[in-house]
Amino acid sequence: MFFVDTIEVAGLGNRSYLAGGALTAVAVDPPRDIDRVIAAAARRGVRISQVAETHVHNDYVTGGLELARVTGADYLVPAGARVSFARVPVRDGDRTEIDAAGGLALRALATPGHTPHHTSYVLEEDGAAVAVFTGGALLIGTVGRPDLVEPRLTAHLARAQHASAHRLAAELPDETAVLPTHGFGSFCSSSRVAAGDGGDTTIGKEKANNEALTRDVDTFVADLLAGLDDVPAYYAHMGPANSAGPEPLDLTPPTVADADEIAARLAAGEWVVDLRNRVAFAEGHVAGSFNFEAEGQLATYLAWLIPWGRPLTLLAESAGQLFTAQRELARVGIDRPAAAATGDPSSWVRAGEAPVSFPRATFADLADRRRDGQVVVLDVRRDSERAGGFVEGSLHIPVHALHRRLAEVPGGQVWVHCAGGMRAAIAASLLDAAGRDVVAVDDAFDAAEKAGLTVRTVSAVGGGGPCR
Repeated sequence: MFFVDTIEVAGLGNRSYLAGGALTAVAVDPPRDIDRVIAAAARRGVRISQVAETHVHNDYVTGGLELARVTGADYLVPAGARVSFARVPVRDGDRTEIDAAGGLALRALATPGHTPHHTSYVLEEDGAAVAVFTGGALLIGTVGRPDLVEPRLTAHLARAQHASAHRLAAELPDETAVLPTHGFGSFCSSSRVAAGDGGDTTIGKEKANNEALTRDVDTFVADLLAGLDDVPAYYAHMGPANSAGPEPLDLTPPTVADADEIAARLAAGEWVVDLRNRVAFAEGHVAGSFNFEAEGQLATYLAWLIPWGRPLTLLAESAGQLFTAQRELARVGIDRPAAAATGDPSSWVRAGEAPVSFPRATFADLADRRRDGQVVVLDVRRDSERAGGFVEGSLHIPVHALHRRLAEVPGGQVWVHCAGGMRAAIAASLLDAAGRDVVAVDDAFDAAEKAGLTVRTVSAVGGGGPCR
């Protein structure tokens, strides 16, 4: 009998896997915090004999090299990947024994598209396919995006992605479990809606539902390219880090910062990030600090916005919250916070100073305020979300671009919203730190029209102008 354990990396919208038999196992696309994979192997009582990468990842720092070093496992990496470390180069059709007693083996299938060298791995039991680790080749209902390697290759890779999906569907039985790495909220997915569904799937289900398998190649490529959204800025640093070979993870506690040091770091232009929930932050925080909730997509949005390499100080309500955030940030290469503090704002401000605050509101409050007079309404959602509907008269600057475009926000009180409140809180903290009068709309966008606000779509006004 074989097993497959899923290791969720929810903050990044990814999954890693541990698969094996009675004695040995393979780890597929492991996260940087390899202790989770080692713990999973210990619970199963197996030795990790192989570590396999489907591709050189562009959205997180892999733990594969370090896991192979620590466990003594063979490190399987697609032969076409350009890397600077010793590994076992894997080519199409290569078969690797995982558990001899259980008849388990991995068979490599070249599935280019997400990257030129992308490789899927078929898990076989006594020669029969039982599962396939598809990385970014075949996701739930969609595929991985083809635009993360080189812009000039995007259209070519989109066609390769269609061909790879069809190869998997043609060569594997319908009951084969499909186990993707991306596609559970990851920006590596080409479709944020379809990819966020989660759950389990098979080759047969994907034949019926996957956009790559239900559309002809020209329609698929046209729709895929038209639907691509912005790429998180930190992705530019992930591929090079993984190609060079990441350093071992260091999760020792950062230096403790007192109120004077926090003030000094702010004065020096460093980033001070408050990890508490957005309600607590709005009620009181250190002036100049930014709010990225530890419970939200911390790594994605903080890594996307922060100037790469800028010193970072973390403020957390507890040591546990700080440690969890440090672990999550390390997955995307933000390794060592310059300093940190725990507690609450009363201990983070200097003697004689007080925390600052800003109000939170709903779309109903915004509708009432608009009836009283003009205010600036700032929409910080992505272009694709904006296209589905926006508050008439609102300004659109996606949250990941706001820190570079603050000067574009007109004077006056700014009411900032997103789809649910988390990104609005980030944006409100950026505006507040810049000295603006801001109100954070902490509400679901579905409530906007119900509150009496006029909601229009891009198609209704033509040309896509409001999305810019």
